[in-house]
Amino acid sequence: MKLQGVELRTVALPLVTPFRTSLGTQTTRNALLVRVATDEGEGYGECVAEDEPTYCPEYLEGAADVIRRFFLPALFARGDLDPAAVAPALRHLRGHVMAKSAVEMAVLDAWLTARGVSLATHLGAVRRSLAVGVSVGIAETLDDLLDTVDKHLTTGYARIKLKIEPGWDLAPVRAVRETFGADIMLTVDANTAYEAGDIPHLAKLDAYGLTLIEQPFDPDDLEAHERFAARIGTPVCLDESITSVRDAAEAIRRKACSIINIKPGRVGGYLEARRIHDLAQANGVPVWCGGMLETGLGRAANLALAALPGFTLPGDISATARYYEKDITAPFVLVDGRLDVPAGPGLGITPLPDNLQELTTNVEWIPGR
Repeated sequence: MKLQGVELRTVALPLVTPFRTSLGTQTTRNALLVRVATDEGEGYGECVAEDEPTYCPEYLEGAADVIRRFFLPALFARGDLDPAAVAPALRHLRGHVMAKSAVEMAVLDAWLTARGVSLATHLGAVRRSLAVGVSVGIAETLDDLLDTVDKHLTTGYARIKLKIEPGWDLAPVRAVRETFGADIMLTVDANTAYEAGDIPHLAKLDAYGLTLIEQPFDPDDLEAHERFAARIGTPVCLDESITSVRDAAEAIRRKACSIINIKPGRVGGYLEARRIHDLAQANGVPVWCGGMLETGLGRAANLALAALPGFTLPGDISATARYYEKDITAPFVLVDGRLDVPAGPGLGITPLPDNLQELTTNVEWIPGR
């Protein structure tokens, strides 16, 4: 497959309600879309980097710049290209895993679409639909939080994840557990908001029957996660700490976690995500698929990944209406608490032209050389 040109397109999707975590508050999701044009057809990828380098070192404008200035010349120079060749072609360029993931995703989509194979089939999916969870941001009041959780449970979500930070942790967890009972699957996500000195305080979360506590400490601080995991009965899940299969192997070896959240954009793409899945499965470590407020393109790809056998916990792949009134693709709709895994070739979904045009803020075409 020969790469003929690449389109970089920025879109802005207003959120239905502001989404607050310990890292900040979002009201609009700006996303970078990568469309590759090849001699066999086209494919789409999505870069999940955010506007500012808070979740990780990457940011949206930087991702577009590194793709434009460094990735594309390396890929254009290769001639024939297939998905497995993307990572080796870019290996000499350090970091920028979210940008690399977007490019690989677009090549995967084009290559699989031309061959009539779905991404789910290519990755090894074993399910046609998935029970999914929902992430609940930090609320203004406990009453607001309880109203939001009640709405999501009524909608049919199989798991509730509460964002926490210092000063907003024990009380909201206790309120949700006491209001909705012990039967709901409940998790918390700190997004690195705590320090090792907070371990005694966080250990009090053991009282609430959580399925997991996600990423309480700095991404580089495996020692604190290791100490915390040894201290509590609740499973510790790593997110930001896992950027490759090598990271996952080290975390498992050190017993710094017993569950892994796999986000394809954070680990460099869906092929590396599958490697982490395989490693975790071989070591008896459950995995689940996290979300980055993706458009319908990323949501479709995440559903394909989460249909693999080792994904035994509901992921953050909520219905479109959870975040957006209008997306660039047809909406994903929750039915009986489940979302269907796209079965069509490639991602199994394409942008709606009118929606794409309406939500676009910038477009750049880069021809092949």
